[in-house]
Amino acid sequence: QVQVVESGGGLVQPGGSLRLSCAASGFTFSMYAMSWYRQAPGKERELVAIISSTGGTTNYAESVKGRFTISRDNAKMTVYLQMNSLKPEDTAVYYCNARRIDWGRAIDYWGQGTQVTVSS
Repeated sequence: QVQVVESGGGLVQPGGSLRLSCAASGFTFSMYAMSWYRQAPGKERELVAIISSTGGTTNYAESVKGRFTISRDNAKMTVYLQMNSLKPEDTAVYYCNARRIDWGRAIDYWGQGTQVTVSS
């Protein structure tokens, strides 16, 4: 069955770094664009970063540009989010998403989320 499992979250001080991982199984990973979203308490879920199926194209939310880097390893069926210079406003639950468009219909798989807390 399809599984999308995030890991690597935790508590970090402002200015620190974390690396999130998202391990996928049960679908053809290399055919899916992969994204990281986050949701802070009381706020809507927002897109943080996206990477194309081949890894050749990436895009970031303005709030994380220059600080976060998304990457993927199709052989390991894993996507990563390297987060540097973390700020308290980065505190949120981070979710991994896999998406493919099939005949105009979006196929989405989501993980359960991992908590990132930035606090001194």
